[in-house]
Parts: sequence; structure tokens; C-alpha cells
Amino acid sequence: MKDLEKLAPSKQSASKTMFAAFKILKDAGGHLPGKQVIDKIRESVDLTDWEKQVYEKTGYVRWESILHFYTIDGIKAGFLRKNKGIWYLTEEGEKAIKLGPIKLLETASQLYRTWAADNKDSKPKKGKGTEDEPTELEINKKQIQKANLDLLEEQAIAGIKDFIRSKNAYEFQDMVAALLRAMKYHTPFVSPRGKDGGLDIIAYNDPLGATIPRLKVQVKHKPDFSIPVDDIRSLTGLLNKDGDIGLFVTSGTFTSEAERSARESHRHIRLLDIDNFINLWQEFYNNLSDDDKNILPLHPINFLGSND
Repeated sequence: MKDLEKLAPSKQSASKTMFAAFKILKDAGGHLPGKQVIDKIRESVDLTDWEKQVYEKTGYVRWESILHFYTIDGIKAGFLRKNKGIWYLTEEGEKAIKLGPIKLLETASQLYRTWAADNKDSKPKKGKGTEDEPTELEINKKQIQKANLDLLEEQAIAGIKDFIRSKNAYEFQDMVAALLRAMKYHTPFVSPRGKDGGLDIIAYNDPLGATIPRLKVQVKHKPDFSIPVDDIRSLTGLLNKDGDIGLFVTSGTFTSEAERSARESHRHIRLLDIDNFINLWQEFYNNLSDDDKNILPLHPINFLGSND
């Protein structure tokens, strides 16, 4: 097996950073926001000055652009998935870690070429790559475009999360209530500061709460915290009427035990972590009132997409 040092610079960078990304995802349970993957690579991988340089045209860091470019190979190989800024390591991807950095990249690239050969519009074209671009062996405009879109989406999601993180618990609670209103629920009760009896929001299908389901909502603004199973069980205990549905919303995540408890509960309980909350906020944004939009304002921009 050829040594890493014998590869062209961008292939060296791609091999070691993609291998590191796969291991980081595995250690995290299989998925993480792309920004966190990038941050962890930056902290754990020995990067050269060449890799740390910034492209003048785009403002992107070289190694990050190279990694995003080659993760498209990983996606087409079935090793990796990306959705709304979250990177997911597949079962095949976890197995591919055993190949080591060089073989992992070679295998992903070969599988990508096989995929491209079956898709006439996506065939890689030979080009003159340079050490300044992650295209030494192949130039594929669609792959470059997809990598850039992934990077922009991850930056956008990270910006939204940072904005939410900057808010206090009551402001996040107001965001949740606004989302429910955008989803056509009525919110006669949004907890004021102080004791709330365990519930932060009560939402109805109609103004009087005469029809079911009735939502009893618990909100926790803990961006760096995973909600434990005991909190889910506490919410379950408050669902004491027929037609009650529990909704637990957090600006962080849930432990696997908490997720399992919600799935297996004899009561209907829905969990929304920060990623699900953002997805719904984007989906129902146009239904928000102007005042509610200002709680978490978004500015949509349309880019040319891809059919791949």
C-alpha cells in the first residue's frame, strides 16, 4: 500500500480528513452536525500550513473545501449521508473505517466513478487539476456544486443554531409557541416566568380546546445537554386525560434511553430536538405572523440545485 506522503497534496488531505470524519461520526453514535465534525477534525488532525490556507476566490479554508468535495464520493459510495447539515455514517461507512485512510478514499472514489458511469449526465470529465483545487484527477462541475451547497447549508444551519443558543429559556419557549401557531394550533397557555406545574405550553386544535388532540408541551433550552429519560417520564405523568399528547422540545438533544422511552410509552409522546425544530421552523415559516417571524427571522436564498 502506498504511503500517504506519496499522494498528491489534495489526496493526502482528503484521505486523512475523511478518515478522521468517519471515526468522529462513529464515536458520536453515527451522526453529528457537519460543523461539529469540521471542528473536531480541526482539533484532532495535524493540518499543514498549505491545508490551512484560504482560497481567495471563495474565502473557504482549503482542507475544508477538499473534504466537502470528496465526501460526495463517500455519499455516492453509500458510506455517508447528509441531510439539513447533519452528517450520518452508514453501516457500510463504519465498516469502511477498517480500510484505513488511503484505501477508504480510493474505494469511495472508485464506487463514485462506477455510479457516475451509470449516470451519463454526471460522468467525470478529465481536466488539468492543480494543487490549489481538489480536482487533481477529475473535474466534475456537479460534484463541486454539490460540495459547495453542502458547505453553505451547514453554515446556514450553524448560524441558526448559534442564534437560538444566544436566547434565554423564555425566548426559546416563545419560539416553540410561535411554531405551534404556524402549524394551526391555538396556544392559550404559555408559561410565564416562575413555576409552571411542569408544563410550558398547552396547545389546542380549536380556541376552546374542545377537540382532540390536546398538546401538553415541555420546553428545555439546553443546547449542550441531552435530555434524560426521567424528564420524559415526568411529562408522561402529566398526560392524564384522553386525547392528551405530550410534546417535548429541546434546543439540545435527547439520550437514546429518552428516545426509547418515548417510543415505547403507552401515551403518545413526540420529541423534537434542535434539528427537528429547525426543520419545522423552515417548513412552516411562511405561516408565521410577522411578529413571530421576528423571533427567529430567516432569509431564504435560492441556489441552482442538482438532480443527483
